[in-house]
Amino acid sequence: MPKVELKSAADIAMLRISGGLAADVLRMIAEHVKPGVTTNQLDKLCHDYIVDVLHAVPINIGYHGFPKTICTSVNHVICHGIPSDKVLRDGDIINIDVALTKDGWHGDTSRMYCVGQPSILAQRLVTTTYEAMRAGILAVKPGATFGDIGYAIQSVAHKEGFSVVREYCGHGIGRIYHEDLQVLHYGQPGTGLTLQTGMVFTIEPMINAGKRHSKELADGWTVVTKDHSLSAQWEHMVAVTETGFEVLTPWPDGYGEYSALSA
Repeated sequence: MPKVELKSAADIAMLRISGGLAADVLRMIAEHVKPGVTTNQLDKLCHDYIVDVLHAVPINIGYHGFPKTICTSVNHVICHGIPSDKVLRDGDIINIDVALTKDGWHGDTSRMYCVGQPSILAQRLVTTTYEAMRAGILAVKPGATFGDIGYAIQSVAHKEGFSVVREYCGHGIGRIYHEDLQVLHYGQPGTGLTLQTGMVFTIEPMINAGKRHSKELADGWTVVTKDHSLSAQWEHMVAVTETGFEVLTPWPDGYGEYSALSA
C-alpha cells in the first residue's frame, strides 16, 4: 500500500503557484513550435524563461541523469524524448513536458502541439488523447477510485480505436517530484485506492494510434512505440477537493478549441 500524503490548503496554494508557472512555460513556447526549429532551441527558450523570467528551478536537468530542461516527444516518441538538433517539420506532432520547482514545490505539466498542418489521423489522436485526459480528470472526486480514472481514460481511447500505454503512469507530486502514488491510465471501475480530499497527482495518459507496446532506446530515456505508430500525451496536475477536483496547471491562454476543465 503506497503511503499517500494528503496536502493541506496551504500546501495546495503553493502547488497552485508552481503548477501555474509550469503551465505558463507551455503558453510561452507555443508560438515557437513551428517548422524549422530544433528541439534544442525550444529547450533553451524554456530553460531561460523558467530561470530568468519565472525565477524558478528547472527540475529535470540532472534528474536521474536527464540532460535537458524539457522532454520533447515527437511523432512516434511516447515520452521522455531528449531535446537535440532534430528539426521539426510540417505535419509533426510534439509533446512538450515541463517540470519546475518554486519555493520547494513542484509543477509538472505537458501539452501537445501540431507543427504546421498535421494529418487527419494525427489531429484525431491529439484531440482524443486530450479528451481521454479530460475524462479521467472529470472522474476525480472524494470516494471515487483510481480504477474509475483509468477506466474513463481507456474508454475514450478505445472508442476511437487507439491504445493506452501501460508502462508509464501519473504520480503523486508535492515537495517531492514523484511521490509514491501511481495513477494508471487504464483500469476497472471501483478498483484501486479510494480518492481522498488533499490528494494531489498528475493525470498524463499516453495514447498510441497503433498497438500499446513500447520500447526504450539506447539513450536510457527515449520511449517509442514498438510499431512506429504515432503517440500523444497530455498532462495536468490535479488536487482532490471536498466536492471534486481542481486543476493546478490551468492554461493561462485558455482552452481554445479544446473542452474546458471545471469541476
